[in-house]
Amino acid sequence: MSGKYKIGWFSTGRGAGSKGMLQAAHDAIQSGGLNAEIEFVYCSRERGETEPTDQYLDMVNSYGIPLVSYSYQRYRAMKNMPNPDLSQPLPQWRIDYDNEVIKRLEHFDPDLCILAGFMLVTTPVMCDKYEIINLHPAAPGGPAGTWQQVVWKLIETKAETQGIKMHVAIPELDMGPTATYCTFPIRGKAFEKLWDDIKDKTVDEIKATEGVENALFKAIRAHGMVRELPLVIYTLKAFSEGKIKVTKDRQVVDTAGRLIDGYDLTWEIDAAVRGKLPE
Repeated sequence: MSGKYKIGWFSTGRGAGSKGMLQAAHDAIQSGGLNAEIEFVYCSRERGETEPTDQYLDMVNSYGIPLVSYSYQRYRAMKNMPNPDLSQPLPQWRIDYDNEVIKRLEHFDPDLCILAGFMLVTTPVMCDKYEIINLHPAAPGGPAGTWQQVVWKLIETKAETQGIKMHVAIPELDMGPTATYCTFPIRGKAFEKLWDDIKDKTVDEIKATEGVENALFKAIRAHGMVRELPLVIYTLKAFSEGKIKVTKDRQVVDTAGRLIDGYDLTWEIDAAVRGKLPE
């Protein structure tokens, strides 16, 4: 495997989404579509914490990928500390935890790390150590927050397009430079009736009566979700082929070393999801 592009894989291993991303990357590597290797998987849970995580760890082992587990929750309990307030700078114990993680990963030398279902905010020490990318369910310049917050904001602003991006992970949540992205319309045949159905309603009214079961909400989410795994794989492919890279000061550059505002993978992702889009 020497000479291949090396990926560090960070996950909390909570469930199906985490497993799906790892399986997609593993399958792409095995098929030859991605000329890389997953150098390690780091999981912020240990065996015995939850059944879904145990299943995730079993998957990692079945793939023969080196696995490093170090429980965030057990470390936090040992320190007798509450979960950090994300509106404030991270406390020292949280930084100490990441230093312990880095010690456990010191024998690895990844070219790029990806947060794949990783439920912890990256600290400055982790960002200084590795070039890290993360998935965010909105286009560049789009709404911040969770995928639920993103979809509600798109409905509230009567948006015409949605997207997904992978961005450089920095200590400020979801604020790093865009690495790759794709966009897609949320108007047209698949959406117009759904928009018409809510034209006289406010977002608060929709939340109060239907919530996330609203048909427009579900359609926007579905068209985004189907693109997430392809974006992860095509992003790793772009990095492994040298089309883009992250600099030491956490900027994104192209093959000539020029700063870019993200690498547009819309064409590739549209081709990958053709025939798989929800009706």
